Amino acid sequence: MELHFLGTGAGMPSKERNVSSVALKFLQRGGEVWLFDCGEATQHQILHTSAIKPRKITKIFITHLHGDHIFGLPGLLGSRSFQSGEDSLLTVYGPPGIKEYLEICLKVSSTYLTYPFEVVEISEGLVCEENGRRVYSSLLDHVIPCFGYRVEESTQPGKLKAELLQKSGVSPGPLYQELKKGKDLTLPDGTVLKSKDFLSAPVPGRIITILGDTKACDNAIKLGKDATVLVHEATFLHELAEQAAEFGHSSAKIAALTARKANASSLIINHISSRYHKEQKHLLLEEAREVFPNTSMANDFSVFPLEKPIAADMEK
Repeated sequence: MELHFLGTGAGMPSKERNVSSVALKFLQRGGEVWLFDCGEATQHQILHTSAIKPRKITKIFITHLHGDHIFGLPGLLGSRSFQSGEDSLLTVYGPPGIKEYLEICLKVSSTYLTYPFEVVEISEGLVCEENGRRVYSSLLDHVIPCFGYRVEESTQPGKLKAELLQKSGVSPGPLYQELKKGKDLTLPDGTVLKSKDFLSAPVPGRIITILGDTKACDNAIKLGKDATVLVHEATFLHELAEQAAEFGHSSAKIAALTARKANASSLIINHISSRYHKEQKHLLLEEAREVFPNTSMANDFSVFPLEKPIAADMEK
């Protein structure tokens, strides 16, 4: 998997940062993409990367209905009709009101979608489950209803110890697959092969937590518990923490405290206020790293591979 950040700014676009959107790309599933938020001009951002194809987007998860998180959605949905996405279902998940918003936009603009399409208005709990992946949501603490999402992979079986099997006189073949599925086997001579003796430890699935806009809250910690990576907004430096909280936002320090309390493996901060210019952004990163060292800052077009733990120096 990879996280591709298409927009990392807060509130409105700037020369350096577009508004919110992040793509989760599944490398082993034909390049399938799940999009989280779709701010204004997200489809323009996609044009600047060869890795994200609109026709590969199968799910879009909207955190809340502020314009900097949804104004790019009607345009992207319309353009996808021209990009060979006719056969693949696209599902949009979001808070109550997202269905009405899209219906009105598509109707008034006479936009016809050529592919299967559905909108699911969510509440807290399990959002969807498929192919060994589960997505959960919880309400955060913003000025309007806003959700955070937690993507969990199922635990994968351990690797088969083929050399040990061959020493036991079992040649490669169908029996290997049976053992890998966890089945004990009895050989013709009566020897019992226990699956657990020939498999390494199960591999825990990765956990990717992507939060919407929020000030400090317990649900952010719960969603990020033991996450492989936690994506958390860091709109301001902590010297403006009171102002941030008034508008339902967090400082870089609060994001780091959330990651530490959640026991996350790594933290990526985004949703950066335009008041922090290019030469000032390091202040946010330094503030977060003082509390949670394994922190990276996402810039537009940053890519973070999730095949192995994210290093603290992966900022691009």
